[in-house]
Amino acid sequence: MIEYIVGGVTAPKGFRAAGIHCGIRKNKDKKDLALIFADVDCAAAAVYTTNRVQAAPIQVTKRHLENGRARAIVANSGNANACAPLGLENAISACKAVSLACGIDASDIIINSTGVIGQTLPVQAIVDAAPALVAALSVTGSDDAAGAIMTTDTIQKQTAISLMIDNQLVKIGAIAKGSGMIHPNMATMLCFITTDMNISSPLLQEALSEVTRKTFNRISVDGDTSTNDMTAVLASCLAGNTAVVTKNDAYYIFENALFQVCSLLAKLIATDGEGATRLVCCTVTGAASENQAETLAMSVTSSSLVKAAMFGADANWGRVLCAMGYAGVDFDPTTVNVTFQSCVGDITVCENGRGLAFDEARAKQILTQSEVTIRCELSEGSAEVTTYGCDLTYDYVKINGDYRT
Repeated sequence: MIEYIVGGVTAPKGFRAAGIHCGIRKNKDKKDLALIFADVDCAAAAVYTTNRVQAAPIQVTKRHLENGRARAIVANSGNANACAPLGLENAISACKAVSLACGIDASDIIINSTGVIGQTLPVQAIVDAAPALVAALSVTGSDDAAGAIMTTDTIQKQTAISLMIDNQLVKIGAIAKGSGMIHPNMATMLCFITTDMNISSPLLQEALSEVTRKTFNRISVDGDTSTNDMTAVLASCLAGNTAVVTKNDAYYIFENALFQVCSLLAKLIATDGEGATRLVCCTVTGAASENQAETLAMSVTSSSLVKAAMFGADANWGRVLCAMGYAGVDFDPTTVNVTFQSCVGDITVCENGRGLAFDEARAKQILTQSEVTIRCELSEGSAEVTTYGCDLTYDYVKINGDYRT
């Protein structure tokens, strides 16, 4: 049984975290440098953006994780260090500075950055702040670390859970950031996960890759995929469970728990979409396959016209069917039913691909709630997938029209 607990990335055994202001961001009240540190050598895994343009920190981290091991995660906000002069050199310098302060090898560090693309990272700020960052490490430092990776986020995103595996208490904690440039694969998001589960690096990678596919790759705010996206996990292996080296029952219990953590964070990212006023979910049921359901649901979630209709609480279901139609997978539109749902009820607006007479006032009441689900029912099989997005508002344009200033 999974229980939600406090502590974020410092909830599992063997982890401390910190977040400070080092000077990358002009506002001294905003933290801009985070560190997650493990007391022991950890199994490690990561999943990265599929954007062909990948930031220097991702290139460095890929090399560092070739052996599947790491001790620390360092990340800054305010500058993406992507397509920037001296990008690789500065990422390497940041790793060296933190490694010296921590007393570990630079190759044992996962590094990432988030913020404006194309500007030189003021790496000296990180170098100078590294000793203070390490000194600030604490078993209660998850809040500070979560705050330090935020950019246009309006809320911190973190969670932690505990569960029993092999009669041992296992914990998983995580922090994330993401608000704009959100779209598979993976979104403008960073997610850093810790666990004390005793699991091998290859299986940790398999679990993370599978869970990411079903969570972070099923959210869309604006259709843009960034250069810095990463989800990384460190496993201290201190929980005391029998080491998981094959896909046994313990592995699948852990994978499900990891899914719960990442699913929650994915919803928080979609809810906090830049300028958003509501979370918009799309559930496709009765599909012939998971791929068909996911492709159709993502097409609806990603549609700018659907998003705009959700902002206006307009039950314009034709935009939903249209978005399904250009998704690129076969389905029979003459069997599709569309229903809008929220906490105040539901209303079916399309049946067998044709419009129904419905109460517009009732539909508006349903669509003005903070969380709305667009349910699309097919009759081709039993597969079901839910994707997450948000509405498209005036504020999205305002935020991104002057992002660099």
